[in-house]
Amino acid sequence: MAAPQRPPLRPTVLLLLLLASLPVLANTQSGWRERLPQASLIGSGDFSWFGFSVYNAKLWSPERRVDFSQPFALELTYRRSISRETLVDTSLDEIRRINGEPLDREQQQDWAQQMRQAFVDVQDGTRITGVFLPDEGCRFYVDGKLQHVIDDPEFARAFFSIWLDPQTRSPKLRAALLGLAQ
Repeated sequence: MAAPQRPPLRPTVLLLLLLASLPVLANTQSGWRERLPQASLIGSGDFSWFGFSVYNAKLWSPERRVDFSQPFALELTYRRSISRETLVDTSLDEIRRINGEPLDREQQQDWAQQMRQAFVDVQDGTRITGVFLPDEGCRFYVDGKLQHVIDDPEFARAFFSIWLDPQTRSPKLRAALLGLAQ
């Protein structure tokens, strides 16, 4: 009499591989939320330049009132292709404009280099999320994956002021992000 046939191992092996990969999948999907697990959406809005949609912005925070004394996340989902260098240059221009005084040469070079590591060339759909961490600095995630950590609280505040400072170039977007828009 022939020995009973055993079921193929293939489904069992596939199931084990799937179960083993779940922690890896969870880590790649969670991204910035690991730092702000209680964050909820505070506000969102679109930024356009000369009628062209540039990005959609969302502000996330564990607290309803957002300020620089607590952590928060700013998520930008781009609607067009923009080079990393343009993102860096534009960010530095806005930081200088809001600051009202020039940055010293060394600080400007350091901040530009940090942003080159944090940013990528973006296309329609690319999502960059910056997480502000008071007294620490900030972290940048590209499409949910950690891209770069900047341990410089002064840079972090200056960078996120581009959107949250009353001197922002887009007061309507600021109001929408902070949940103040009617």
